[in-house]
Amino acid sequence: MAACRRVPLLLLMSILLHVHPIRGQKPVNNVIVNPAARVNIQAQNQGAAPAAVNGGPPVVAASPPRRRTSGWKLAEEGACREDLTRLCPKHFWNNNLAVLECLQDRKEETEIAADCNHLLWNYKLNLTTDPKFESVAVEVCKATITDIKECAAEERGKGYLVSCLVDHRGNITEYQCNQYITKMTSIVFSDYRLICGFMDKCREDINSLHCGSISTGEKDVHSQGEVIACLEKGLVREAEEQPGAHAIGPDCKKAIMRVAELSSDDFHLDRYLYFSCREDRERFCENTPAGEGRVYKCLFNHKFEEAMSEKCREALTTRQKLITQDYKVSYSLAKACKTDLRKYRCSVDTNMPRAREARLSYLLLCLESAVHRGRTVSGECQGEMLDYRRMLMEDFSLSPEIVLHCRGEIEAHCSGLHRKGRTLHCLMRVGRGDMGAIDNLCQKALQILIQEADPGADYRIDRALNEACESVIQTACKHIRNGDPMILSCLMEHLYTEKMVEDCEHRLLELQYFIARDWKLDPILYKKCQGDASRLCHTHGWNETSEMMPPGAVFSCLYRHAYRTEEQGRRLSRDCKVEVQRILHQRALDVKLDPELQRRCMTDLGKWCSEKTESGQELECLQDHLEDLVSECRDVVGNLTELASEDIQIETLLMRACEPVIQSHCHEVADNQIDTGDLMECLVQNKHQKEMNDKCAVGVTHFQLVQIKDFRFSYKFKMACKEDVLKLCPNIKKKVDVVLCLSTTVRNDTLQDVKEQRVSVKCRKQLRVEELEMSEDVRLEPELYDSCKQDIGRLCQNVAFGNAQVIECLKENKRQLTQRCHHRVFKLQEVEMMDPELDFQLMRVCKQMIRRFCTEADAKNMLQCLKQNKNSELMDPKCKQMITKRQITQNTDYRLNPVLKKSCKADIPKFCQSILNKATGDSELEGQVVSCLKLKYADQRLSPDCEDQIRVILQESALDYRLDPQLQIHCTDEISRLCPEEAAAQEQTGQVEECLKVNLLKIKVEGCKKEVLNILKESKADIFVDPVLHTACALDIKHHCAAIPPGRGRQMSCLMEALQDKRVRLQPECKKRLQDRIDMWSYAAKVAPAEGFSDLAMQVMTSPSKTYILAMIGLSVCVLFLFGLLCGRITKRVMQEHKDSPPAALSVPETGF
Repeated sequence: MAACRRVPLLLLMSILLHVHPIRGQKPVNNVIVNPAARVNIQAQNQGAAPAAVNGGPPVVAASPPRRRTSGWKLAEEGACREDLTRLCPKHFWNNNLAVLECLQDRKEETEIAADCNHLLWNYKLNLTTDPKFESVAVEVCKATITDIKECAAEERGKGYLVSCLVDHRGNITEYQCNQYITKMTSIVFSDYRLICGFMDKCREDINSLHCGSISTGEKDVHSQGEVIACLEKGLVREAEEQPGAHAIGPDCKKAIMRVAELSSDDFHLDRYLYFSCREDRERFCENTPAGEGRVYKCLFNHKFEEAMSEKCREALTTRQKLITQDYKVSYSLAKACKTDLRKYRCSVDTNMPRAREARLSYLLLCLESAVHRGRTVSGECQGEMLDYRRMLMEDFSLSPEIVLHCRGEIEAHCSGLHRKGRTLHCLMRVGRGDMGAIDNLCQKALQILIQEADPGADYRIDRALNEACESVIQTACKHIRNGDPMILSCLMEHLYTEKMVEDCEHRLLELQYFIARDWKLDPILYKKCQGDASRLCHTHGWNETSEMMPPGAVFSCLYRHAYRTEEQGRRLSRDCKVEVQRILHQRALDVKLDPELQRRCMTDLGKWCSEKTESGQELECLQDHLEDLVSECRDVVGNLTELASEDIQIETLLMRACEPVIQSHCHEVADNQIDTGDLMECLVQNKHQKEMNDKCAVGVTHFQLVQIKDFRFSYKFKMACKEDVLKLCPNIKKKVDVVLCLSTTVRNDTLQDVKEQRVSVKCRKQLRVEELEMSEDVRLEPELYDSCKQDIGRLCQNVAFGNAQVIECLKENKRQLTQRCHHRVFKLQEVEMMDPELDFQLMRVCKQMIRRFCTEADAKNMLQCLKQNKNSELMDPKCKQMITKRQITQNTDYRLNPVLKKSCKADIPKFCQSILNKATGDSELEGQVVSCLKLKYADQRLSPDCEDQIRVILQESALDYRLDPQLQIHCTDEISRLCPEEAAAQEQTGQVEECLKVNLLKIKVEGCKKEVLNILKESKADIFVDPVLHTACALDIKHHCAAIPPGRGRQMSCLMEALQDKRVRLQPECKKRLQDRIDMWSYAAKVAPAEGFSDLAMQVMTSPSKTYILAMIGLSVCVLFLFGLLCGRITKRVMQEHKDSPPAALSVPETGF
């Protein structure tokens, strides 16, 4: 056979086509040419052995072939008559080509005689070796040759013209010319030896791969299509670098690909595939006409059907693999995209080898880049691209890199899942880390495949995802046009919702894992942000990468610029920022969707969060262990948390959980496109509304707990106080410490009455918000929580966090707390009493009452205002109960009553220093100082301001015994024994104290008896301190003592005088109560004598017999005075007499001398 210079195929057509029209067609242009000779023709192709026909002798190579007359027919030859009669209908017999097609397209199980085989092969060889037949093509395709300039310029007589027509047969519009070329092509493709030059280029590879015989006698010559199929499989094995793969020579590779390309329009031309899929074609593609690759595409679409034969599936896969190596093997794709490829210069990259340019992946990337840049690509081409992108996603084996680099992962995790993209999704799941580690090369191969297939642009490309999510799309995303890129975003928005199904959830996360690692794979993000990325992040084209800015780093660059202020520099465009926020919302659903976070925190995730498998838990876990993370992980988690503090809507799961409360209370700030921490602040403020569900409350609290780790995590606080922090609290990072530092500074400046506060106004305002938020949950006070964790577990284990309930539990069990916890709770109460607005429970329970009674009261006087209105008929019972609790707390220690502390600052050290000396710094005084001051009030020795405060305390505690801590401590058992009914009463009106007074003689506990006696003593000082007596004598006080001011026992003395005055008629109840008090005081005087002169004087002044006692004391004084005078006069006279008498002479005693 003559050598072929330009292409490896010399296709010469037979004149017999015109002598015997194809299947009954009329002769073309009435051309009649002598038929091929019937005699034996030497096999001139690559040394094939001569063959005899019908027993005739062989003919030497030099002998010219003998020609028959124009009436010669294959059907008349004896060698094939029997097979023809058995296999071919009679109306085929008059057409040599119809006979040839019938016999060579027979079913596999049907055999024909060897002599007939040889006759047919020699006949086809004769058709393809005579240059004279080129003239027939010139006649039949005259108009086509004129239109195709390349073919018109070909040199005549060497077979090049027909090869050119084959190359351009997709552009042939003449019906007869097209039929002429197509029909005769099938003759050549039935045997690789008939293809000009193929044998020379592939001889060694055929032998090395054992692909078949090169002699006609050794194999059925009409099954020689298997040889090409064998070479194609060898080419695929080499591309996949399979073990033992043979390296096919470059010339043979080109020849194989050229044959595949030339057989791309009609599946009949791929003889191996034709025979393998003949029944499948009838089953699936019966109504699909041959030509232009339509049957191929139909079979590709049914490749994974259960009814598809395995042999056909294998043949189709081989052809698809050839298409991935050279897109021209797909006739429809090459034709549809030819113009676009030329338009966007997808084949002129001089830096790339031609083999790379021909690859399907390069074509897809080049044209996808044009589409993503907003360029116009024809709809026909985009349709073909869609088909082949779907093909790549359906069958992983079409990607040699995946077959090569993911072999181990497939065998270990994904065997048996070959169909409909299941293996690929299994590999994606391995790549996510859900099924163990994955090789880096395999991971990279998967990423490249996702970029080539670009399923982000159209979810239908991913068949596994499409099938798994069909129901979700029909319900949740039915408002979006089918195939729109927003479908994926819609699915992500419904991830972990009731509309999502489990299989769809898995497929979606597997795909999104890889899309998240290259910002370009989200077409909406790329469209809106490509300008910003180029301007701010120095990115290149869609299918170009940069070592300085890899795809995964581009998004990090974008979101860093998304939240910059104008003062901080260049910012993103509005449209781009919206898309960046959308991606951040999606990434918040799963930590693995954030490449940077997963890469930097891989070790910490395994160390701290291995058991956190539910959605959103892994990031929360990392935030909880922020201090324990390695530095690079801590940085990225900190950055994300700081970002979320500015725009909490990034926390998608939290936003879903909080939807009801947002709609009811925070819709205005939620609708604001610029969120500067307002939404989270609103959620915190409405944390205890009825619309707040458990999930939302837990999420909001967790975010608050994370915020206390670093003041930067509170966006509003950071922006309001960053300058103050740098100036006043440098090197302090924890938010709780910063708040303490700043609040201490504010408090000190306030107490010192400085002219200009060191903390700025805007910071003080935000500082107040932070202090109020921290008071709501004990966990937001780390020092308190750490100190009391053991006590909480012991005393408050059934109390829920939030609403300050645990803090209230600790306060109620204060006497049972450990010393460390007790000290912290006391310090907290001290702060709350100084600033009641920080008392979360008080402000929550009394919220309505504050609005009713204390709208004009200063925040620091809020409790004082509530106490003053406590007994109002309009006071809410719950609020009244809470006020009583706070009063009890205040009376336990004067330091917890700021007003008392200030009013009695001189009296306390003067009268109660002994108590202060005994107390330690960390201990509470249990009401001892207040009791001390009460006694001094009875003695009327207090300063006016202190006396006023003690009077109020005495009046309040007289009504409710619980307000007297010392009485509570010493008389608890006695109250339970003697006064159970009075103590059980809901409304305390002094009945318990009255009961104790009445039963004074029955009290056994000395401490309790002493406290009751003190009460009796205190009641002498002011009738208001004795509510039962005051109630009984209210009318008498009005009638008889109205002009007497209260205090210092004056009204009590008035009543006593009225009781002794027989002219005054008191109310029976008042009279009875007064007489009881006289008896009690008399008993008290007996059992508790005066401890000093002051006590004695007080008892006398408050005694009912005060006049008599004073008269007797006066009489005694007068008697003593008169007696003194008398004694003085006598003494004076004696002294005078003694002075006036002369001095006696000294006498010497007489002696006996």
